[in-house]
Amino acid sequence: MAWLGPAIGPQAFEVGGEVRKIFVAHDPEAANAFAMATNGKWRCDIHQLARQRLHALGIHRTTSADSCSVADAKQFFSYRRDGVTGRMASLIWLE
Repeated sequence: MAWLGPAIGPQAFEVGGEVRKIFVAHDPEAANAFAMATNGKWRCDIHQLARQRLHALGIHRTTSADSCSVADAKQFFSYRRDGVTGRMASLIWLE
């Protein structure tokens, strides 16, 4: 089982075609996590990419916060939104 915390959401996370190409070369199913943006970049759903990778490792029960750290300025820091650096922490627990 895995829980995915808040992250930049697919409506705010844009990447270039070279990033998409690397993910799709590794796993063609990753293409489902990308949608073309109007500016020629790709919108990317990193929670979906994480779920795909976890599934490939045999982890089939995943839940996520479904919170966009860019859209929710009251709760989350975002360098992409504010242009100011800060600190973050990630916790990983294996049993």
